[in-house]
Amino acid sequence: MNIVMFYHSLLSDWNHGNAHFLRGVATELVERGNDVKIYEPKNGWSLANLVNDYCEEVIQEFHQHYPLINSIAYDPATINLDEVLGDADLVIVHEWSDHALVKSIGEAKQKHNFKLLFHDTHHRAVSERESMKAYDLTHFDGVLAYGEVIRKIYLEQGWTKKAWTWHEAADTNVFKPLASDGYEGDFVWIGNWGDDERTKELHEFIIEPIKELKLKAKIYGVRYPDHALQALADAGIEYGGWLPNFKAPEVFSKYRFTAHVPRRPYVESLPGIPTIRPFEAMACGIPMISAPWNDVENLFTPGVDFLTATNKAEMISHIKSILSDDAQVEELTSHALQTIQKRHTCAHRVDELYAICEELNVNNISTLTTA
Repeated sequence: MNIVMFYHSLLSDWNHGNAHFLRGVATELVERGNDVKIYEPKNGWSLANLVNDYCEEVIQEFHQHYPLINSIAYDPATINLDEVLGDADLVIVHEWSDHALVKSIGEAKQKHNFKLLFHDTHHRAVSERESMKAYDLTHFDGVLAYGEVIRKIYLEQGWTKKAWTWHEAADTNVFKPLASDGYEGDFVWIGNWGDDERTKELHEFIIEPIKELKLKAKIYGVRYPDHALQALADAGIEYGGWLPNFKAPEVFSKYRFTAHVPRRPYVESLPGIPTIRPFEAMACGIPMISAPWNDVENLFTPGVDFLTATNKAEMISHIKSILSDDAQVEELTSHALQTIQKRHTCAHRVDELYAICEELNVNNISTLTTA
């Protein structure tokens, strides 16, 4: 297939978790013989911040880790959509795209013979409903929603006539257990502060337990306000700043456990969506303790793939257990890794995308294999 994808950024994962899944899926599509072109806007905020803070050398490092994929920078005001989309079989547009661009791509579909999907991987369907409602999906063939609850919102609100649940997953070409010469610390967490969407939870499930147990810990991420950095310092937690996502497996191999702390909108309004980081952590074979979230879609087996703490006391109890019970750690990580490998890799998601393409009669899908 000739596949064209419009996303905020492939090159940068600075405060941009959607790049994680995009990289894995795009690589898988290329490996299966598809022609994949990914367009990202010139001077997008994620790439601009990354280059400003860390220089352009990090882009070269990205290419070393993902040699099969690249992106094409475009100017929304001047892009020639007829030229870009003329030979496409499938076009996927991410929900961070500009409203006007989304409408223009839909209108371009009337001139060309491609199928068109909108990809939603955020909580804005509930937290910024008016903005999402403003997307003109009239000519789109449907929506890829990264949770069943979001799929239902699109259908119930009449924003689309067709929608499929398409969860994120781990790129197991990159995210896998790595051998380590020894641990550098007890706990590591990779995640952004989150615009106060989980401030209370980060204190309760990470900062306070680490401080009370006097563990050696490190946290990576961006957009940490001064009060957050001070809280980390007070707890004796080292702050590592931005970490290229492809370096996470190496970091995970140097610590004894990690955590999952979902943002409040997912817990309160969007049950069943874990976001991508738990997939990646479990794929790397590091034991994980999660703050509460409701796995209504049965993606995992809580208590078997990871431990769940409902409050600080339970978090502390689980931490003590993981640090002292090697057999439990082996059982947790082994089962979690099996769950990822059997159900939640980017290869699985491409299989699901192929099934959707079959349903939509996408050009050239019959010539491809899903094996």
